[in-house]
Amino acid sequence: MTILITELYDALKDAGASEDKARKAAETMADYDSRLASIDTRLSVLTWMVGTNLIVTLGVLWRLLAHTGG
Repeated sequence: MTILITELYDALKDAGASEDKARKAAETMADYDSRLASIDTRLSVLTWMVGTNLIVTLGVLWRLLAHTGG
């Protein structure tokens, strides 16, 4: 199933692009949009992973330094 961005398709048609070129450009942009959404999701998960790791690491360091100092 081919996905395309209808707003882009309509704009290209109104600008005078041929049917085939407008369809291909709208499909290509929809593919890029899908890839960017996937990257955004992965980046969000990675951000949470790094944040969790930082909190755990700081907790371990705190325990080590508190135990050593007292």
